[in-house]
Amino acid sequence: MYPEKLELLIAGEWCAGSEGKTEPLINPATEEVLAQVPHASAADLDRALQASADGFKVWRNTTPLKRQAIMEKAASLMVERTDAIARTLTLEQGKPFGEAKIEVGFVIDVLRWYGEEGKRAYGRIIPARIPGARQMVVKEPVGPAAAFVAWNFPGTNSIRKIAGALGAGCSIIIKPSEETPGTAVAIGRCLQDAGLPAGVLNIVFGVPDEVSRHVLGSWIPRKVSFTGSIPIGKHLAKLSAETMKRCTMELGGHSPVIVFDDADLDKALDAVAGFKFRNAGQVCISPTRFFVQKDSYNKFVDGFVERAKALKVGNGMDDGVQMGPVIADRRLDVMDSFVSDAKDHGAKIRTGGERIGNQGYFFAPTVISDVPDTARIMRDEPFGPVAPITPFTSFDEVVERANSLPFGLASYVFTTDGGKAARMEDALDVGLVGVNHPFVAMPETPFGGVNESGYGSEGGIEGLDAFLRTKFITEVGV
Repeated sequence: MYPEKLELLIAGEWCAGSEGKTEPLINPATEEVLAQVPHASAADLDRALQASADGFKVWRNTTPLKRQAIMEKAASLMVERTDAIARTLTLEQGKPFGEAKIEVGFVIDVLRWYGEEGKRAYGRIIPARIPGARQMVVKEPVGPAAAFVAWNFPGTNSIRKIAGALGAGCSIIIKPSEETPGTAVAIGRCLQDAGLPAGVLNIVFGVPDEVSRHVLGSWIPRKVSFTGSIPIGKHLAKLSAETMKRCTMELGGHSPVIVFDDADLDKALDAVAGFKFRNAGQVCISPTRFFVQKDSYNKFVDGFVERAKALKVGNGMDDGVQMGPVIADRRLDVMDSFVSDAKDHGAKIRTGGERIGNQGYFFAPTVISDVPDTARIMRDEPFGPVAPITPFTSFDEVVERANSLPFGLASYVFTTDGGKAARMEDALDVGLVGVNHPFVAMPETPFGGVNESGYGSEGGIEGLDAFLRTKFITEVGV
């Protein structure tokens, strides 16, 4: 049974959409309807906008210490409700229950970290050239914020925006994905139960473009944060430009994995094979282009195939399942098209390459070898459980190939040569580099890409600063 009651949160009250419009929420593992997702009407969105303006006045004048106390209480409630929130996440998104619990743990850590860091939004005193003058730089909350998030990490994507805004003293309207709404609702209930003032957090759902156009057309939000695809990110940035809203854009990637001959292959395989199929490959920082130096190539491919074949695929609520379904039927068609195109370009399907069963949206963990750079999967982000592997010869060659796309989010390098690692870190045109391990996202570290992968950072002090603005004050004779 789906544990979360789906409602909008507007001005501190949980409610249905005023016009009664809904859409079904589908379990991707069973294709059953879990619940109905309420849609906010234009009038509902106007109420949410006004509530965020009113909530901002209250929250910005709440001391950082008091804000942190409320955020800490909400985090403690999430600890108590971890299993229920993780169950909601698995039922609506599909990932294994164990992965969902890890994500809820990350949500808790992010909320706590931003609550604490909000107490350290420091300014500075600048020595003055003018005798008797005092020059100060202060950090202020930027204002009410608006956020739009993707379905692949319904907890992580939501909390990075919510916690960043709250820690900085901003109110926020967030539109989670209609395909994974319940996790954000569960987070919202914890914050409301912890005493968050009315209007500081507002949660809405609806037809995505209708909601974004309405919210971003208002002068009330002064900050926009988005996690999702590159085309939609560009669309939202254009809408935001009309009212000069500051933006953080966390967009897609196509992460290269570079394995040199001197790498410890078993450790590299253990690190990246599991990480590739985590969340069925539906991760913006998922390793998606595997470049392996030629002398290690065949051994690496064989090891990857062995690990892919050993994965247990199924309903995320079943014991022992290591990979769940993709989010929807449309993604199965996309995976089929990537595999077919790779075969047409001469690549070899080493394992997988097809749908599993006829109920639920399951696609087999897939490994493709000898994939030329001209194949579509080497140019377009697959966002699924398909791993293309190709050989390379030299350092300069692999750098050029890795940097050949307009994306620049994450990258991974495996080598035991410290000098080579340092040169790769400098050469890769990305926002995140993992050397000999894939863990590039923590609450206290900046997360974000460059080029077509977006701009701005979430996480770390950079993520807090995204919700702050700078004011310079100079005074004489006071």
